[in-house]
Amino acid sequence: MSFRCGYYNDSFRLCYSVIDTVIPPSTPNYLEESLNMIAYVTVGADDIAKAERFYSAFLPALGYGLEEYQGDLSYILPTVPGQPPVQPDFYVKSPFNGQSASAGNGVMVAFQARSQSQVRDLHGAALAAGGSDDGQPGFRPLYGPHFYVGYLRDPHGNKIALFSSDPNEPGRDELHGS
Repeated sequence: MSFRCGYYNDSFRLCYSVIDTVIPPSTPNYLEESLNMIAYVTVGADDIAKAERFYSAFLPALGYGLEEYQGDLSYILPTVPGQPPVQPDFYVKSPFNGQSASAGNGVMVAFQARSQSQVRDLHGAALAAGGSDDGQPGFRPLYGPHFYVGYLRDPHGNKIALFSSDPNEPGRDELHGS
């Protein structure tokens, strides 16, 4: 396995693990070994205090804890002693090149919520914490019948999605009689 990073317009960095060999499905722990591909996601911010207010309005409800490191923000999922880390981590940092942060066109980070009501609640909390609406929570015709999503922009323009796709909740077709 190797670790690689890609850069997108100086304010967004995506690092990920790559399995260098093919793991046959018959291998024990096949799913465990093949699912932890993204280690962390980083978005840029010029005003870390604004970013903290925004992200702390919803990430703790999704299980993320906040750690501050050298003035930047690290939102990390809890780990069980003796178990591998739960990924991905989510970092908010000042751009490494010293330039202003800018949102990547076509770049979005999606966080999975537990339910449709949690999507609505966290979308509202993020708006109240300085975010802007980029799509009210609801079903989208282009996605699956249970994919319920709300879109936001953080105070620096980064696009965020909060979604739920729980098949035990009413889907688009059940609600609209299609």
